[in-house]
Amino acid sequence: MIQNTKCECGHQNLVGTVLCESCGKPLYDDESTEPLEMRYDGVARRSQKANPGLLDKVWNFFSSVKIAIYIIIITLLGAALGTIFTQESNFINFDPSTYYKETYGTIGEIYYMLGLSHTYESWWFITLLFMLGTSLVVCSLDRVLPLYRALNKQQIRKHNSFILRQKISYNSPILTQNDDVEQKSKEWIDHAAVLLKKQRYRVHTDGTALLAEKNRFSRWGPYINHIGLIIFLLAVLMRSLPGWNMDQYVAFPEGTPVKIPSTSYYLKNEKFTVDYYSEAEMSDDFRAKQQSVAKIYETKAVLYKCTANCDDPLKEPTLEEVHRQDIVVNKPLNYKGLLAYQYDFKEDPLLISVKPSLKNKQTGEVYGSMDLSMTRPAEEYKVGPYQFKLKGYFPEFGLDDKGAPMTKSNDAKAPAFIFYITGPGLSSGGQPFIYFPRQVDKETFAQDQINGDIANKLELSVNSMADVNFSSYTSYLNIRVDRALPFIWVGAGISMIGLVMGFYWHHRRVWVRIDEGKLSLGAHTNKNWFGIRNEVAQVLKKSGIQVDPKTLEAGVL
Repeated sequence: MIQNTKCECGHQNLVGTVLCESCGKPLYDDESTEPLEMRYDGVARRSQKANPGLLDKVWNFFSSVKIAIYIIIITLLGAALGTIFTQESNFINFDPSTYYKETYGTIGEIYYMLGLSHTYESWWFITLLFMLGTSLVVCSLDRVLPLYRALNKQQIRKHNSFILRQKISYNSPILTQNDDVEQKSKEWIDHAAVLLKKQRYRVHTDGTALLAEKNRFSRWGPYINHIGLIIFLLAVLMRSLPGWNMDQYVAFPEGTPVKIPSTSYYLKNEKFTVDYYSEAEMSDDFRAKQQSVAKIYETKAVLYKCTANCDDPLKEPTLEEVHRQDIVVNKPLNYKGLLAYQYDFKEDPLLISVKPSLKNKQTGEVYGSMDLSMTRPAEEYKVGPYQFKLKGYFPEFGLDDKGAPMTKSNDAKAPAFIFYITGPGLSSGGQPFIYFPRQVDKETFAQDQINGDIANKLELSVNSMADVNFSSYTSYLNIRVDRALPFIWVGAGISMIGLVMGFYWHHRRVWVRIDEGKLSLGAHTNKNWFGIRNEVAQVLKKSGIQVDPKTLEAGVL
């Protein structure tokens, strides 16, 4: 069935329009005396389109305020689930597969198995945020465009039924048949215009008709708020993009640069210092426990940018210093959005490098020495007439179930090197040689027995502590990168501007027309009906019409 939406004024309105876009006449129930529905001034929205297609149905789904509320509630519930137990991202080193069960029991294990231990990075939570953002965009477009069209093309002379069915209205003869009706009507309109302008209204007249309006900008407050929320949500989603967000805990032993994950930067803990409270400064509880309490601890940090060999584990990276700063608690290193917070420390001596000498056991001759790095050992070393080719390096040496060598971690706690040595008195293909820098590891893993005959000929050992370089402390830093944070603040700021606009200003309009000496006045506002009622009563009073403000409002006696 074809629906006729053409008004008596001749304007053809879209299907779903409640009021004529031109004169304001109600297209339906025009006999009613109930106040008009003034939302979007009755202009049709796309979600009201007749015979919607697939795209329109998707649009209608996301333009529904009810659906938006459901999405918000589900998102809040999902976010609440992520706060039941600590999220995985808040730990430095731990195994989540066992931690939640051991700490929280069966409920913790279920929590981990359901993936709630990383709620805010999960696909379903990101999907909810995306749906919420889509709903904000569609809801805003579905309403702001009709509202703009309605407010931008307002007619000064509105239909009588439009004026008298406003919540604030007045209708009464003001001129007699003996008056010059046309001239007096214009004079009355001009006088009312002056009075309304004094109340900061913008006034437009058309003969014996008047439209006064103020604070129209406040109608855009909710949509500006939506724009801010959309920017906020986009910024949150951008955190999932590579390089936009990082929040990791990294260990930095003294003396060696450590690569910051997912970046081209290296950070070196040049020296770590810690100052403890004296026994007199400590509380009785700590004194009774004989527990040391750190007063202040500091990492002298140097930040480098890698320019070559950045991802080659066998080659030393080429580093260029870009920043140097001392890091203490609450005073992080800050370089171009990269933040390094002092989080914790550990007194844990780790080898950084050793300089062992090669000696002939039978003659006592010393051939020379080599510099062995515990982080990036070289592929080959030349010591006197002997050539050492690195075949394997194990920072924390151990044996697996089958007896094969393996490393338990990447920390140099029990380092072991496997070389092939070529030189005088050795086979042309070279002979395998395992070397443990620490004496305790040599004895634990029986280095000489493993090496066999070569151990009777050659000895690789450190002569003094001057040839050993180790770190006394390991500094734990919280590395943060959040390139989306400025956008989050911008979105929050725009959203706050929209809220202020919507809460503290009210869009008010007054329509007046005089026909054959009879005054018809209507007024509308989106908030504070008491205020506009008093303003209209004052204008009428100063124009010679005494009226009780309460009688102007429909339904109020």
